[in-house]
Amino acid sequence: MLEKDGYDIKVLNTINFKKSMHYNPFAYLRSEKDILKLVQTIIANTKGEGEKSSEDFWVKAERLYYTALIGYLYYEAPEEEQNFETLLAFIDASEVREEDENFKNAVDYIFDALEKEKPNHFAVKQYRKYKLAAGKTAKSILISCGARLAPFDIKELKNLMEYDEMGLDTIGDKKTALFIIISDTDDTFNFVVAMMYTQLFNLLCDKADDVYGGRLPVHVRCLLDEFSNIGQIPKFEKLIATIRSREISASIILQAKSQLKAIYKDNADTISGNCVRPEVVN
Repeated sequence: MLEKDGYDIKVLNTINFKKSMHYNPFAYLRSEKDILKLVQTIIANTKGEGEKSSEDFWVKAERLYYTALIGYLYYEAPEEEQNFETLLAFIDASEVREEDENFKNAVDYIFDALEKEKPNHFAVKQYRKYKLAAGKTAKSILISCGARLAPFDIKELKNLMEYDEMGLDTIGDKKTALFIIISDTDDTFNFVVAMMYTQLFNLLCDKADDVYGGRLPVHVRCLLDEFSNIGQIPKFEKLIATIRSREISASIILQAKSQLKAIYKDNADTISGNCVRPEVVN
C-alpha cells in the first residue's frame, strides 16, 4: 500500500538478516566528528571483557583504538573495504607479545608508514595516543575489543553490514518508510539499531541545516516502538530537544517510564518532555 502511495520502502531486520536490506554505518561518515559519534555509539551499546570493561581507563583506550582504525579506513581505504569486516581484520592482526616490547605487528607497520608520509594525519594522532595508553596492557585492551565486537563473528551480520542500501541521508528528501525490526527478547544486536538511529538523526539534522536552510522538505516522523530495546543513542536528550524545528518528530513507545530511566538515567525527563507524545503501553 505504501509503495502505491509513492513511498520508498527500507527494511532493517535484526531478527532475520536474510530478510533485511544492507546497512553499512561507514557509508555515512562525512567527517572526523562522525567517526567519534560512531565510536561512542559502539562503546555505549556493547560490552568489553570482564571487570576491566567498565573501568574508565580501559574504555578510553578502546575508544582511541577504534577511532584510529576507523579514521584510517575512512581516509585511506578503498570504499569497498570501509566496513566492519575490515575493522575486525585490523584488530585480529594486532598481535601483542608481552615478552617483547619492541615487537611490531602488521597494524603497527601500517601506521608507521602513514606517519612518515602524513605525521599530522587524524588516524595517526589517535594511534599514537592509543599506544601510549596501552603500554603493557595492550593485550587486555585487545581482548576487550574482541569481546565487544564478537557479534561480527557471525557471518550473516558481517554480510548485512558489508555495504549500504538504506540511503539514510535521503529520507528527508522524499516519501520514505523505514521499518526497523528488532527482537523484544534478545538485545545482542541492539547496537546495530542504535547506530542506525544515531546516524539517521544526525544526518537529517545536518541536511536540514546545510542543504535546506533549517527545515527538511518532507516531514520525518519517527515512531520508536519498543524504545527500551533499541540501545542507547548518545546525546539523545539534546537531539530530541532540537529536531522539531527541522521537521523531525519522535514518539517514544514504552511499557513503563522506568525503562527510559534505566537507559538514559538523569536525562530521561528531558527526553520525555521533548517527545511529540510519550506512549506507555501496559
